[in-house]
Amino acid sequence: MFLPDQPIRFEPIFRSYIWGGDRLASQLGKKPPGSGIWAESWEIVDHREGESIVGEGAFSGWTLRQLIESFPNEVIGRDTPNERFPLLLKYLDCQRVLSVQVHPDDVYGAKMPQPDSGKTEAWYVIDAEPDAKLYAGLKSGVDRQSLLAAIEKSETEDCLHVLSPKAGDCIFIPAGTVHALGAGLLVAEIQQASDCTFRLFDWDRVDKDGLPRQLHIEQALEVIDFERGPVEFVPRHEIALANARILVECDKFTLQEFACPGSTRLVDRQLAIITVPRGNAILKTSSHEFSLERGQTALVPFACPSVTLEVAEGTTVLVSTLPRTS
Repeated sequence: MFLPDQPIRFEPIFRSYIWGGDRLASQLGKKPPGSGIWAESWEIVDHREGESIVGEGAFSGWTLRQLIESFPNEVIGRDTPNERFPLLLKYLDCQRVLSVQVHPDDVYGAKMPQPDSGKTEAWYVIDAEPDAKLYAGLKSGVDRQSLLAAIEKSETEDCLHVLSPKAGDCIFIPAGTVHALGAGLLVAEIQQASDCTFRLFDWDRVDKDGLPRQLHIEQALEVIDFERGPVEFVPRHEIALANARILVECDKFTLQEFACPGSTRLVDRQLAIITVPRGNAILKTSSHEFSLERGQTALVPFACPSVTLEVAEGTTVLVSTLPRTS
């Protein structure tokens, strides 16, 4: 029997890359599966590259895919058992600058040899070293011809719009936006559940054999939105109604920040991903109380009738939801 009034907690999927560090453990309290360099923690995912597994309760050991196949209405709110869960939430610990890349939109992704959705995403900065940078969009006036000329002269970096982030900053990266996370950043990322990435530039790095990583110049130039130009941080507004600040609202997801102590009733009958990058919070339903510590994430199914979020002092909670359909 499915329990629609209870949030679901999944085990994180850890990814090891040379650009990672130790902040997933030291700042988010996570326990990677072994020694080594761990750069990503995929919190909620239903994709061919990874599958979230329920960590506790009646459905412990089930994958998110199995839950959707068995209970599509209860989990997503649509009677489509073959539909993939549309969002992916992850934490990233960037101790080296990541490659400069761009993601396609849904139309382009569907036409690829191995079809995938497009990838629109947003970053929330949890921690940033004093000299940390990130790259979002192209400088004003950079078009296809000038970008290609810069790439051919190994001057790609000169075309990039550079920002200096600090904790609490948020930036929205729609599909078609050139971007890269810099060194010294710990971020939470909400995105479409896609693994489709085209690399433009990898900072002239080579592997142990002296070979550069594969780039995807032609595909990247096809999907870049050259009209977008520089991308800035989401404006910092005062906390609005219900102690929440809407950071991003687009056709793929809505991202809200709860950072004021207090209790808020979330919207009924709405799928939500709730994660706590700082502090601790409590989720309450009509029959269940669910504690979330720093770095922990829960999925609130569509069928959950009522959820109250209690935010403690010094806590930041991020809530991601799907757009409402008419």
